[in-house]
Amino acid sequence: MANSMYDFGMIGLGVMGRNLLLNMADHGFAVIGFDKDTEKAQALESAATAGTRVKGVVALAEMISRLERPRRVMMLVPAGQPVDDVLESLKPLLEPGDIVIDGGNSHYTDTLRRVTAMKAAGFHFMGVGVSGGEQGARTGPSIMPGGDQEAYTHVKPMLEAISAKVNGEPCVAYLGKGAAGHYVKMVHNGIEYAIMQLISESYRLLKSAGLDNDQLHQVYKEWNEGPMQSFLLEITADIFLQNDDKSGLRLIDLISDKAGSKGTGKWTSQDAMDLAVPVTIIDTAVSMRTISAYKEERVQASKLYKEPHLPIPAETKLFISQVKEALQFATIMCYAQGMAMLHTASSALDMDIPLPEAVKVWRGGCIIRSALLGTFYTALKDAPELPNLLLNNTVAGLISGKEHNMRAVVVQAAQAGLPAAGFMAALSYFDAYRSEKLPTNLVQAQRDYFGAHTYQRIDMPGSFHTTWQHHS
Repeated sequence: MANSMYDFGMIGLGVMGRNLLLNMADHGFAVIGFDKDTEKAQALESAATAGTRVKGVVALAEMISRLERPRRVMMLVPAGQPVDDVLESLKPLLEPGDIVIDGGNSHYTDTLRRVTAMKAAGFHFMGVGVSGGEQGARTGPSIMPGGDQEAYTHVKPMLEAISAKVNGEPCVAYLGKGAAGHYVKMVHNGIEYAIMQLISESYRLLKSAGLDNDQLHQVYKEWNEGPMQSFLLEITADIFLQNDDKSGLRLIDLISDKAGSKGTGKWTSQDAMDLAVPVTIIDTAVSMRTISAYKEERVQASKLYKEPHLPIPAETKLFISQVKEALQFATIMCYAQGMAMLHTASSALDMDIPLPEAVKVWRGGCIIRSALLGTFYTALKDAPELPNLLLNNTVAGLISGKEHNMRAVVVQAAQAGLPAAGFMAALSYFDAYRSEKLPTNLVQAQRDYFGAHTYQRIDMPGSFHTTWQHHS
């Protein structure tokens, strides 16, 4: 009987669920997966490496009955009601002490609710962020578990085995209480939105400077071989060489400029506003995806308001160098905003997120992995309570050397009429954050003038109200 039992179960055998199970099996674990779709259950078994123990079933009760205790079950189903539906189906089949993991992109408030409900029913529940796409799931993702720490001890060996490794260290760590795992993944996705927006803007700038797809490939390839090395730059370089199998033309030139999204970037922006943490580049990235969907209106507006069509006023090699430094400057701002949000959320939402561990987990396997994260990890390891990465001396040194070119690129984009909202948001955030004085004293005065909202003074403590005089 023991020989027929399995170490880990998966509900949902889409590409991600299947690949994670196959990854586990390759590391010596006996795994079983459930999906209502018979073809998916069969595909799991047929894709298994010879000599591994992998089984696919189409009955949830069968899978649960064949798991070692405490049962360890992961769900990879669409966020929202499907997760609750699966939990309701699971409850009659589980025993006290069993562990259920939501590995999808659930909103953290839903995860908090489920943690409480499952605990009351006698079960452990964990929200776990998984990043790396289908390839990462198969060969080594970044894994962000949070919630029930006792449950984590039962799944830690498995998650460490299948995760990506950097310098031999697994890209997985316990990231805090409650919904911390899904919260960290949400912020990860917000940073991902922002960096993708910045790279797309750099592409538009370089294309406007006359670079063709072969040249764009070479530029991004060279950038990815230096200090800017990152997964997103790597795939960007690849994209420019991809031929379309229908026309033989470069595929990038045939792809619509209307981009979709699944909502995690929006969640990041919304929650940052609730926490009063500025994440301006993420906000901009979300807005620009929204603007992209207004294709018909944009076409009409382009006829009504002619683009300046000003040439990029720089020698091409110099301009490429300037865009490179501007992109690195702005990318640092993305990470700084995301980590500042996690710093605030950790205490405000009582999650106790270990910031150095979050950065450490992101160094490999995930979509936002980059060479910069090594610098950030060192900074936060030395000062775990650092409220913003921009306050670290090493990070400040990286930024100061690129500030001049960041300003040059923003000016040239504005003069040429090229949308570079992400770059502009990054520079404005930096300028505001480093300003000892902001013009919001006038905002305080205006609020008090029209609404008696009071204001604070610089020369004495307390709140004050003035009866403002109208001057004609």
